[in-house]
Amino acid sequence: MKLQKATFGGGCFWCTEAIFTAVNGVTKVTSGYMGGQNPHPTYEQVCSGKTGHAEVIQIEFNESKVSFANLLLIFFKTHNPTTLNRQGGDTGTQYRSVVFYHSQQQKLETEEMIQNLSIEQIFENTIVTQICPASTFYIAESYHQNYFVNHRNQPYCMAVIEPKLIKFVSNFKKSIKPELL
Repeated sequence: MKLQKATFGGGCFWCTEAIFTAVNGVTKVTSGYMGGQNPHPTYEQVCSGKTGHAEVIQIEFNESKVSFANLLLIFFKTHNPTTLNRQGGDTGTQYRSVVFYHSQQQKLETEEMIQNLSIEQIFENTIVTQICPASTFYIAESYHQNYFVNHRNQPYCMAVIEPKLIKFVSNFKKSIKPELL
């Protein structure tokens, strides 16, 4: 079985990591940085907004269990792809909505998904998600990995991540790993 990769930036990587870790067919989710000019950026550097990197998650997934299109749908419906460089209270280019594609097929599927969501008027405003070729992925510091699982009782996790997970579960029950139901 050859695993595929997907890389999404949907604001804070703690939120997107928590959601995609629960998706059936996803074998690994790693928080990190992509899309900037500085090699080996630190969290503090990325947060400054000066490196050009976005907070992203890199997903390894089994295409026989979950399609890239389904991952895209989950991505788009679990964050706000209509706000430029912002997710909730997090602002700056590091929180932009972006799909870093790993193949021409992923690029085409992303363009098609945005077109379909726009035609269906799923969102009140225009989708501003960037579509960019994948570049070097820098793994975030270890304390960012599995953040929600390791810090579930922190106020940010309870106030921001938990409601997103509840929304995800209610909208994508069939996509959740069976052992989590």
